[in-house]
Amino acid sequence: MIRIGIDLGGTKVEGIAIDRNGRELARLRIGTPRDNYAATLDALAGLVAWLEDECGARGSVGVGIPGVVVPTTGLVRKANSTWLIGHHLGDDLARMVDRPVRVQNDANCFAVSEAADGAGAGFGTVFGAIIGTGTGAGIVIDGKPLSGRNAIAGEWGHTSLPWLGGDEHPGPTCYCGRPGCIETWVSGPGFAADHERVTGERLSALEIAAKARTGDPNAVASLERYADRLARGLTMVIDVLDPDVIVLGGGMSNIAALYGMLPPLIDRWCVADTVETTIVPARHGDSSGVRGAAWLWGADGEPSL
Repeated sequence: MIRIGIDLGGTKVEGIAIDRNGRELARLRIGTPRDNYAATLDALAGLVAWLEDECGARGSVGVGIPGVVVPTTGLVRKANSTWLIGHHLGDDLARMVDRPVRVQNDANCFAVSEAADGAGAGFGTVFGAIIGTGTGAGIVIDGKPLSGRNAIAGEWGHTSLPWLGGDEHPGPTCYCGRPGCIETWVSGPGFAADHERVTGERLSALEIAAKARTGDPNAVASLERYADRLARGLTMVIDVLDPDVIVLGGGMSNIAALYGMLPPLIDRWCVADTVETTIVPARHGDSSGVRGAAWLWGADGEPSL
């Protein structure tokens, strides 16, 4: 028995097959059939068939999506890939591949991957935060992804940045319609927008980070503001969840300086006398989503997470 994971994104669909130890056996990436639910199902079923042909074995199937599945109905909602909304994706795909299919939010899959055999392996409570083009998070407790009663556990990016300074209130307007969401501050575009507001200089997030490494004073100041805001956002998580480890993924997680900047800032904001929560970059990087989808099932086709 192999594990098959599929990461269903807005522009690409990636499939992977791993063995019981997490070793990659096969991988394939194809374009997403946008705005066509039936074609998307065909593409997913085709990926499963291709991976099984490559491996010469039948596998369990897990799928990560940019949205959530309502526990009471099984319907997809709040998906960036809007053509999935209102459909029973898991049930429909299960009929096509003739076996049960587990579907989880892609941020949850990221956290599952890192908890299973990544940077969060061996820890009881893992908070996996994706800080890239957008901002999201997943929570894994004792090996199991936490979806929550309303399937919104980990929607950290759409909570308000805590302890706003006078120049931060009310904050940029988020696409969700509310001001000051954490995503508007700690995503890559949020970082770049803050730098432009303060300096008038339009640069990408990674360009700002590169200038900060050379000592450019404006870029250094922007990175310091960013680190303080990220620290405040993560401190709120520690105050509420108190995870053993925080794993960072997404493009902003590649800024190495953050791992030295965050701990003293979190110490300043956190209610704990001493903060022992480890903050580390993801081990599997961009592969965590698809690997996490595969890890949604055990080696024998039974739910393990």
